[in-house]
Amino acid sequence: MLLLWLATACQSIQPLSIDYMLPAEVSFPASLRRVGVVNNMPASPEITQMPEDPEPPKDELEIRRKTEYYLGNAKITTESLAESLATGNYFDEVIICDSALRAHDLTPRQSTLSRQEVNTLAHDLGVDFLIAVENVQLRSLRRVSFLPDINAYYETTDVKIRPTAYIYLPNRQGPTAIIQGKDSIFWEEAGISEGEAEARSVKKDELIEAASEVAGTTLVHYLLPHWRTARRYLFTGGSVDMRDAAVYVREGNWTDAIALWKRHYEQKKGKQKMQAACNIALGYEMQDSIAAATQWAEKAVEITRQRAEKTESENDLSYYMFAYSYWQELHERLQGIARLDAQMRRFEEKDNF
Repeated sequence: MLLLWLATACQSIQPLSIDYMLPAEVSFPASLRRVGVVNNMPASPEITQMPEDPEPPKDELEIRRKTEYYLGNAKITTESLAESLATGNYFDEVIICDSALRAHDLTPRQSTLSRQEVNTLAHDLGVDFLIAVENVQLRSLRRVSFLPDINAYYETTDVKIRPTAYIYLPNRQGPTAIIQGKDSIFWEEAGISEGEAEARSVKKDELIEAASEVAGTTLVHYLLPHWRTARRYLFTGGSVDMRDAAVYVREGNWTDAIALWKRHYEQKKGKQKMQAACNIALGYEMQDSIAAATQWAEKAVEITRQRAEKTESENDLSYYMFAYSYWQELHERLQGIARLDAQMRRFEEKDNF
């Protein structure tokens, strides 16, 4: 519904892109500057059924589906994680030990590293702490459909990826944090016959290799501050002030644009008032005033909520969904500002040192 609304209203909406940084889920003290990435995945870990990701419903064109579970390649995931950490330039040094620590176990087991193992590894690698890849679980859903409009068979392979990593500090018993990532990777192929489509589809070894590499990069988003590119929308019609403000935006003059939007906000009601509030929120966000942006987005939500409850129209409901979605993103940014500042402070301390 929201996409349909944006399509029908595109003549007065200008899309924009914005890049901003989000904090990691885990915060590391600035004293932890050298990290060792190790492979602690056992030979035969238990595979769960991932109940939180139900399979999509079968559509009328689908003729066959198959679900399979695999173990990822921990060596590839460990290498991918270490490379991504090094590329992030967050730690001074990243050391990798991708040989399986449990390879010589007489009985395959999944076990956390003991305090002695952590101390020995940290000493031998010359690092301050360890990040261990403990498990990589994959669920593959292959679906084959017949597309009568083009008289062809269409096969898709959707793989859900669940990597798990533990963080260990020397002289501590057990992991200090557990990271459970979530991601997916997708393939599609077509053919004039079901056999041809299947022959072109991704093979098991290629699937596991690609998914295992994605698993490593996925874990980095939980461990390091990271950039996100987001889509924003600017309302440009409805009054002279709105059109003049759009000119200011093209010139990069957000301050004067906000002044015109605030005047429009005070003079208008309903939909136009909500559009001005969203624009003001965007203006403050572009100036990194996230608290002010969140407040104005909240005003837009309240305006659209009251209007949607009163009219019960799909169009007003779409405006409410748009405003609420934007407020959620701003609220997430606002909640993470203090944590992000703390995580980035290590660079200031390093410069001072």
